[in-house]
Amino acid sequence: MSIIKKNIVIKNLLNNLPIIILLLSVLNEIDFNYVGSKYLSFNFPFILIFYWSLTKPDSLGYGFIFIAGLINDVVLGLPIGISSLSYLLVCGFATYLKNITLRPSLVKDWIFFLFTILVINSLIYILLILFFSFEFELIERSINLLITFFLYVIFAHIFQLYQKFFLGTNNE
Repeated sequence: MSIIKKNIVIKNLLNNLPIIILLLSVLNEIDFNYVGSKYLSFNFPFILIFYWSLTKPDSLGYGFIFIAGLINDVVLGLPIGISSLSYLLVCGFATYLKNITLRPSLVKDWIFFLFTILVINSLIYILLILFFSFEFELIERSINLLITFFLYVIFAHIFQLYQKFFLGTNNE
């Protein structure tokens, strides 16, 4: 009986791992600042939310995505709701792509991901500049966007392997 319970616990943990990783990533604010370069950073929650909303929408709920955005705002010192808005927009773009795509392709998803993060970063940048008088370095934000774009393919392959080996699904 305890083997069955352990198996259920492990299965639930593996099914909820994207949510756990999302919450940990917004708490930790993953970037390359540990190596001493201020320009090497990327937006891992965008990658995670876009990929999982595109391939397995049930794995991340809108409520968890919203809460993760609120946590990210507190950690970064942004106005409450800005990150939640951007995360939910990423989710909306991914859902739109999923609905219009007949044959999924990693390259098409990757290009649409670039469009998505360009639109959302521009919108958030305009909101923060106009309404909240935040100041950003455009070079730093542009490098962050490019690194996020290039890392999407790597993390997409990692997530595909995770789905294949631990969840028993194969979304290619």
